[in-house]
Amino acid sequence: MRFGSLIVIVVSVLVLPCASWADVEVSTEEIRFFETSIRPLLVDKCHKCHGADKQWGSLRLDSRETILTGGDSGPAIAPGAPGESLLIRAVSHTDDNVKMPPKEKLTDQQIADLTRWVSMGAPYPASAAAKGKYRDPNHWSFQPLQRPAVPLTQNSTWGRGSLDQFILNRLERENLVPAERADKRTLIRRATFDLTGLPPTPDEVEAFLQDDRPDADERLFDRLLAAPAYGERWGRHWLDVARYADSNGLDENIAHGNAWRYRDYVISSFNEDRSFDQFLLEQLSGDLLTATTDADRHRMLVATGFLAIGPKVLAEVDESKMRMDIIDEQIDAVGRAFLGLTLGCARCHDHKFDPILTADYYGLAGIFKSTRTMDQYTKIAQWHENPTPTPEILAQKAVHDADVAKKKETLQSFTEKADGLVKASLTPEQAVPEKLEDRYPDATKSELKLLRDELAAFEKLAPVIPSAMGVTEDAIVDVAIHIRGNPQKLGDVVSRRVPDVVAGVTPPQFAATSSGRLELARWLVNPEHPLTSRVLVNRLWRWHFGKGLVRTPDNFGMLGEQASHPDLLDWLARETMRQGWSLKALHRQILGSSVYQLDSRANHDLIEHDPENRLFGRANIKRLEAEAIRDSLIAIGGGLDRTLGGSLLKVKNREFFFDHTSKDLTDYHSRRRSVYQPIVRNNVYDVLLLLDYPDAAVPSGDRVTTTIAPQALLMMNSDLVASSSTEFARDLLAEPASDDSARVIRAYEIALGRVPSRDEITESLQFVGRISDAVRQAAGAPEQHRQVAWESLCHVILNSNEFVYIK
Repeated sequence: MRFGSLIVIVVSVLVLPCASWADVEVSTEEIRFFETSIRPLLVDKCHKCHGADKQWGSLRLDSRETILTGGDSGPAIAPGAPGESLLIRAVSHTDDNVKMPPKEKLTDQQIADLTRWVSMGAPYPASAAAKGKYRDPNHWSFQPLQRPAVPLTQNSTWGRGSLDQFILNRLERENLVPAERADKRTLIRRATFDLTGLPPTPDEVEAFLQDDRPDADERLFDRLLAAPAYGERWGRHWLDVARYADSNGLDENIAHGNAWRYRDYVISSFNEDRSFDQFLLEQLSGDLLTATTDADRHRMLVATGFLAIGPKVLAEVDESKMRMDIIDEQIDAVGRAFLGLTLGCARCHDHKFDPILTADYYGLAGIFKSTRTMDQYTKIAQWHENPTPTPEILAQKAVHDADVAKKKETLQSFTEKADGLVKASLTPEQAVPEKLEDRYPDATKSELKLLRDELAAFEKLAPVIPSAMGVTEDAIVDVAIHIRGNPQKLGDVVSRRVPDVVAGVTPPQFAATSSGRLELARWLVNPEHPLTSRVLVNRLWRWHFGKGLVRTPDNFGMLGEQASHPDLLDWLARETMRQGWSLKALHRQILGSSVYQLDSRANHDLIEHDPENRLFGRANIKRLEAEAIRDSLIAIGGGLDRTLGGSLLKVKNREFFFDHTSKDLTDYHSRRRSVYQPIVRNNVYDVLLLLDYPDAAVPSGDRVTTTIAPQALLMMNSDLVASSSTEFARDLLAEPASDDSARVIRAYEIALGRVPSRDEITESLQFVGRISDAVRQAAGAPEQHRQVAWESLCHVILNSNEFVYIK
């Protein structure tokens, strides 16, 4: 086939209409964007003339099919090509022949939204009503938690506990046999990366291999769960859900200079095994909880950063719109993080898929409008920060304030004496001069000045009271429905409330004297709530196994998937609450199970019958996340800085990043763990970005894993991998190994957690020899040839799939 013909075919595929637009898959993010930004715009600005009742120019814009079919002038859009789309030209008023709307041009933001929509392929979610599942209140996730009995199995020896019984029972019903148990090397590498995000050291591997005690596995898990690295690893998972970032992003990329306090709060909460119900209460209402110590008060105020760290359009000139946009972002974050629901889709109309009404949305909006997130909306918008002083700083401030008071007394006393001298020198007819320079004689003027300057300088030395992004109470209000999301078009006022579909579990009563965040949080952690515990245990399962029991961890609504093991999901949810919402207890239950310890290799029948491993009959092979890859590279190079907490920002709080690359924020050369590297929303560090770091503007509990060419180029050519290879080789050559074969074995043990085969040792030594000879001949520098040759071997090992994938 000629290349020109191929182009014609590809272009035809791109621009020709699909057989059925309803069959096109639409992501959750695309649905949310369409429902909040596009559908309301089409309804408000277009449907009057291009809807069901009237079609000027034979054009309808109220369905995907009619938009693509177009009218007298042809198709309205070319999906993926806004520049070729008649609709975009019309709303931009760039074509004199067609300008829509004809009397009033859309705003720049509305045009940008339409352009973005067409660029992403013009997603237009199909009506769930046509599929018979539109806003079904009987959907499985809205039903009360069940109390399933642990099922019986034919094989009575395979399982290690109740969790395994659910998995095995399902496999046996399909006449399938699970894979064999993974070997001990595989298990320690899997568990160490799972719990700490770092590779096990050769000494740790060897100690586990030699431990033949019956509880060796449990000892391993307990050691890993007690390590500070556990909180860093699992805190990072939650930071994905919390849409954490160190900059605002969007229109004005301003430094979240104190967001790191929330990040450190999350890490310490995981390390301390803070119960998840308390963790949730603190993040939504920490400022309203009773604290018994200053440390508790400090922690709870920092925790409310969850509601504050989301992106905001800080240059928005319409204060009412800006405020409602922030509230919308908070509702969306709470809905996705804790309920697995896209509540934000009901801002402009009843949710198109889930049984969430617009009134439900504005019932929640009243809670967050009664909450202060911003201290100032106009001129220079400024988010609220809660003061979080430590006892030591408060003591320092008290001493400083006392010293200031003494200096003021000294100045006052001197001033009074000086004024007395001035008055004594005046005749009765003369008045005391108002100006300082006229009042005092030259002899006293300089010494006053000295005292005043000294006081002013000393006052500037006052200890800075630390603060953290967070929220507090505001004027208590109920919110009117915003018709089509427009804050200028108001409907009925809705009392603060929670969505009816899940309100059956003792709906909270909201007092007139508080925002209702505490009542909302307590309702969420009610043991009979159908969603919170289900969503939680599914998140942990997904982070351990690579896929959740519900494969859409951020969406338990109508567009989400059914649970593969609904009884197990409910059993885990109830068991977790029974154990006090302890995440470490849930970890131990999962890690100690037979299903977690399965090998990734399986028999033919199992793979053929369950190719996607939805029954969990074998282990999933998982690629490490971006942070684990980076941290492992630095750790293997021997240079990982294990310092905990603190900030690496190089700019001040609320400072603008005028450099669009945001290189003034940080140079990313720090050897600290990746969780401490600043996250710039409009310019994520390229190593993280290329390895599938999620969008920090929205909650994400299900990172995608892509395989693209730039990832291979990154591993082959980046300074990070090159420097790690150099340091790795230097350490190997410095070790007192008996010979180079021992060095090869050591390299495999450090990087891959295993001993190489004889063939691998032979091939590695031959490779080192060839590189060494080539360098010696080309550079004429025999003293460098061994270092360069071993660097090359280390580079190859670090570029292997085995290094970045966990079996």
